[in-house]
Amino acid sequence: MPPLLTLKDVHLTFGTTRLLDGAELAVGEGERLALVGRNGSGKSTLLKIAAGLTEADSGTRFAQPGATIRYLPQEPSLEGFATTRDYVEAGLQPGDDPNRAFYLLGNLGLSGMETPATLSGGEARRAALARVLAPKPNILLLDEPTNHLDLPAIEWLEGELKALGAALVLISHDRRFLENLSRAVVWLDRGETKRMEQGFGAFEDWRDALMEQEEIERHKRDRKIARELDWVTHGVSGRRKRNQGRLGRLGALRQGRREELKQLGSVKMEAAEAETSGTKVIDAKGISKSFGDKCVIRDFSLRIHRGDRIGIVGPNGAGKTTLLKMLIGELQPDSGNVKLGVALEMAKLDQSRASLHPEETLANVLTGGGGDTVYVGGKPRHVISYMQDFLFTGQQARTPVKVLSGGERARLLLARLFAVPSNFLVLDEPTNDLDLETLDLLEEVVGDYPGTALVVSHDRDFLDRVATQIVAAEGDGRFAVYAGGYSDMVAQRQQGKDETDGEPAGGKKKPRQARPARARDESKLNFSEIHALKTLPGAIETRNREIARLQQELSDSGLYARDAQKFAALSAHLAQVTAARDQDEELWLALELKREELAGNS
Repeated sequence: MPPLLTLKDVHLTFGTTRLLDGAELAVGEGERLALVGRNGSGKSTLLKIAAGLTEADSGTRFAQPGATIRYLPQEPSLEGFATTRDYVEAGLQPGDDPNRAFYLLGNLGLSGMETPATLSGGEARRAALARVLAPKPNILLLDEPTNHLDLPAIEWLEGELKALGAALVLISHDRRFLENLSRAVVWLDRGETKRMEQGFGAFEDWRDALMEQEEIERHKRDRKIARELDWVTHGVSGRRKRNQGRLGRLGALRQGRREELKQLGSVKMEAAEAETSGTKVIDAKGISKSFGDKCVIRDFSLRIHRGDRIGIVGPNGAGKTTLLKMLIGELQPDSGNVKLGVALEMAKLDQSRASLHPEETLANVLTGGGGDTVYVGGKPRHVISYMQDFLFTGQQARTPVKVLSGGERARLLLARLFAVPSNFLVLDEPTNDLDLETLDLLEEVVGDYPGTALVVSHDRDFLDRVATQIVAAEGDGRFAVYAGGYSDMVAQRQQGKDETDGEPAGGKKKPRQARPARARDESKLNFSEIHALKTLPGAIETRNREIARLQQELSDSGLYARDAQKFAALSAHLAQVTAARDQDEELWLALELKREELAGNS
């Protein structure tokens, strides 16, 4: 069956920047594609071309006659509509059920009676999402659909999209969302597209294998450059006329190498470290907070130790920000008390991005207006050198903040945050607007951070990778503490539900209250933790031997030429084993720290 929508050989240049260079996209009936790439790589532009809203410099776009295509922009406009319901119903087609608009708005937290002029950016995006979902189109083109949605709404949206028969093209920084919905991936890299016929869960291994192959080709090119250079400096010296064609090829090789290096730049993140804080970072006992008649936080207790990474989750309006502010001392509780540890040096990332002045230049944001030097970990760095660690160019140093994209603003805030010496990170929705590579590196920084981190996030995958405990809103102002990441919290909740559901029919069911994981485990390690401490070192050593074996095989310089498929398989397996080894090491270190703390407190 022919595709419903096709883009072929699409080229587009903005100013002097070649954004798309032969990009292609084919969307068949019922297909579910994840469109991935770095911030600024052209994903949103390619999606707009697919929607027919932007015209490419060259290339072709074909949509099957009669195919209904709906596009969700990052910044929708609701001008000309009296209410959000009017806006959504205007997207319906003849014969569509008008009640569907009301159903979608309700599930996205809107009544339908809101006036567009009074909507926040998040509310406008939710209304736009309801509008594109209402007519049940043939193709949905969704640009960051989970932005400004809380976890219950994201999980509802996943179910809604799975139930639709429409083809999907998704741009999202939420990896769990992409893993759950995609069946193929289109990677936009340096203006070109590469396609993988598997879901997003396999993307990183596939991408890494491709980059390994590129590195081999790059190495071959470097060797060829060296040979050509040797010929230039020695073989030509005795001739009156140089071989201009060969010199031209050398220049072209060098230029290609420079372009590759420039385009393959990577974000470098390292958090500046302050003096070590005390062992106890925060001790909150029985804290409560009400606003008027509404109790937002009810009798909550939590003890945070040095090295903990706490994730706070819950629906919008559940009190996450209020709880965060009380824990860090910005807001006093109505009852109970919060004690902060000694020698805390806090670095805080504001979700609103309001701390960036639109007229201030990038250089001034990082230096505080103090010349061209930024101090990172107490050491001076030239501001342009530091900017390049976060994928900004030297020409952008005097650029005002107002012209930056959402992703660039997020990177700028991270650059400023990590230049501040700290031992306590407070991150409010840090993953918003980050591309996948930057998100990977942020996870590494938070995961390896020697201090303590307190994170509010709706990103399930991010929480699974970095959190040691989850503080979850349970409703009615109550919060509970769970050991592990987001998936661990879900499993523990389900286990508690199963235990409650299994009570005798004649017995009275008591409301389940999740016990704080640390309170349960402070007295001793449980059986599974003791077993893990004994067995993990052996598992780590086994994986280290496997890694060494795979590296030895891959060190064969002729392997790729003989068997490229085997090389890719070995590279992917090496990435998997290394990730598993790293995960085991993190778990063992966390358990060993806990064991030492318990021994010290006994």
